[in-house]
Amino acid sequence: MDADEGGVSADRWVFGYGSLMWRPGFRFVERKAAVIHGRRRAFCIYSVHHRGTPARPGLVLGLAPGGSARGAAYRVAAADWAETYAYLREREQPTETYFESWATVRLAGADPVPALVFLSDFAHPQWAGDLDLEAQARLIAGAVGLSGRNVDYLRDLVSHLHEEGVADRTMERLLARVEALEAEAAAA
Repeated sequence: MDADEGGVSADRWVFGYGSLMWRPGFRFVERKAAVIHGRRRAFCIYSVHHRGTPARPGLVLGLAPGGSARGAAYRVAAADWAETYAYLREREQPTETYFESWATVRLAGADPVPALVFLSDFAHPQWAGDLDLEAQARLIAGAVGLSGRNVDYLRDLVSHLHEEGVADRTMERLLARVEALEAEAAAA
């Protein structure tokens, strides 16, 4: 199934694991909690656009190998697919750090479905890989890009995961460490 097919006759699903969960930005028919297996949510992409700059990169989310990630799946009407797909390409691919894939996601209370998902490109120069919590915190603290402060992105993630009933201890510890680093910098 090609992601860019324009004249499809069936609805399509899109899976979000970061800001698409709380700010999809496109029309959808239905939203469901969903899980992707074999990938985990991680701050593993250097951000030189949305949450950092080339001189002072931040970090954004990607799907790193292993584990699973709870997120949101959106069913997009066939009539809206071409517009939605174009929007997602522009939003998710400013520096081509992700690649599009169709992955099976398990919907809450329903059968698994194929969904468009943007996966981390491990060969891209912005792939940060498996950074420890301290390295992530130091990159996020103080970073700012076109979409705002990097810590605000992390704070939004933790807040919206809580709203979805997801307790992600790793992201909560990361936020606490980033806030501590920013408080230290402000006091200096």
